[in-house]
Amino acid sequence: MSIGLNSELSNNQTAPTESKSLSLHNLGAELVFTQKHSGQYLSFWWEKAEEYGLNAQEIVGSFYKDTFTPLDQEGYITKIRRVLKRRIPEQCYCLFQYQEQSLPLELVISPILPATGQATTVMVMGHLLEETQMFPLSKANSPIPIYSYQKVLTQIARKIRRSLNLETIWQQTVDSLGEVFSVSRCLILSHDLTPHKLKVQAEYHQPELSSILGSTFDWQREPYFEQALSCNHPIAVDRLVSDSSDSKSILVASTCYNNESNAIVCLQQCDRYRNWTTAEIELIRELAEHVGTAIAHAKLYQELELASIQAEEANRLKSDFLANTSHELRTPLNGIIGFLKLLLEGMADNPEEQREFIQEAYKSSIHLLNLINDILDIAKIEAGKMELELTEVELQDLFQDVDNLIRTQAEHKHLSFQIKYPETLTPLSIYGNYQRLLQIMLNLVGNAVKFTHEGGIVISAEVIPKKSLGKSQQFPGMVKISVADTGIGVSLEKQDKLFENFFQVDGSRTKSYGGTGLGLAISEKLVEAMNGTMSFYSMGEGLGSTVTFTVPICHLPVIKTV
Repeated sequence: MSIGLNSELSNNQTAPTESKSLSLHNLGAELVFTQKHSGQYLSFWWEKAEEYGLNAQEIVGSFYKDTFTPLDQEGYITKIRRVLKRRIPEQCYCLFQYQEQSLPLELVISPILPATGQATTVMVMGHLLEETQMFPLSKANSPIPIYSYQKVLTQIARKIRRSLNLETIWQQTVDSLGEVFSVSRCLILSHDLTPHKLKVQAEYHQPELSSILGSTFDWQREPYFEQALSCNHPIAVDRLVSDSSDSKSILVASTCYNNESNAIVCLQQCDRYRNWTTAEIELIRELAEHVGTAIAHAKLYQELELASIQAEEANRLKSDFLANTSHELRTPLNGIIGFLKLLLEGMADNPEEQREFIQEAYKSSIHLLNLINDILDIAKIEAGKMELELTEVELQDLFQDVDNLIRTQAEHKHLSFQIKYPETLTPLSIYGNYQRLLQIMLNLVGNAVKFTHEGGIVISAEVIPKKSLGKSQQFPGMVKISVADTGIGVSLEKQDKLFENFFQVDGSRTKSYGGTGLGLAISEKLVEAMNGTMSFYSMGEGLGSTVTFTVPICHLPVIKTV
């Protein structure tokens, strides 16, 4: 039964009368039909049409979901559109339905390329699968029809797409494939955590085998993994030498989304060598596409959840910051207003008391200025407008200025205050901005004095003679500057957040000790702008703390030898 290609045109125009119908049966295929990208049948011929009571005249002009219908309609139309986009033929196995009959088919979908423009029509050729072309024997030694596998894998794909939990998708995939294909082991391996490493994220295995969940593989040392990652087709291999998983036959397929691999599915047969059939390989390839999409959606959902949580936390921190900062700004401002009011009202009894009021107002104004400078610094850094002029700075000069400005405060609290210079025979010159280095040191040492009630503070420097690369030049080494105290410390779980802009360890501490809580965040950004890094360490609350940062060295000094 044959219906000509020209009997239905994509633009619904009638073909010229002199045109002859295309004799599809002359192509030599058992089944031939043409379709638009929308799935509309333009022509249809099948030599077994009458045997199955199939009316070709009824099919032509209809759509793929109305008469001669693929079981996986979404997957089928996706294949057609992929073939048209890539302009490359594609082979597949599909289960079609016509009325009450199920028809398992092997098909090759090919684009019909026009002289100009984008291809919009495909020619599909294939044949009905016989019992001899079914899947190989399962463990029970009973043949399983290919269309049963097609139904099962369609169910697996639907189940996977329902979940947005990555771990659930991984586990459902390996459990379903392991049972359907009766393999010894089925694995999902991810490769986005460590370069060149594949990690087993989910596993199905027979009871007699030991688990390898959590194991890692170097994909560069396993050619079949590397090959699967670099192509869009499953790779089947037999191992002549046993590996750590005792596998003999392996089938691996890369799961992809937008042409980027996001995981690997690995089927292993350990009890015998297995001949993976074309049908099995094709169905694994199809399922890998569904899994890749599901993994991508799950990861996107995780990222959105994390972004939402981070946004909520950022809003909370900003609210806390504004509340604390408004209090901090108001305190010195009230002091300034109060002392000036006393002066205006003539409350100073003598010139000495008048001078005292002016000094207190001046101290409050300096404190207010420092708070505002902190806020402005953060704003500049966030906007990328913090520009630093970097020059040679003598470390001894920097430490001496810190000593002059801080020692009195430490001694006033009865704290010991030590500065340990590096043991060098020549002066140590660092590469940075002097004012910003002094700001960092005063912030760190000032915090140490503020949060230490007994014991003391030690400032030290250590030369690291290892070449380092800055943003625009290479340096012969670094100096690591440490500020250690015996103060109140910080709990282990809160240390990672200390450098966040609006994070404060404890709101009650802020009220007790003062400050905006921006000091460490500003200091870290300034250190990074000078090609260095900063870190914080504390054994816990009440156990003191140590803040360290690195700065490049201009020239390696001569080190003292014992």
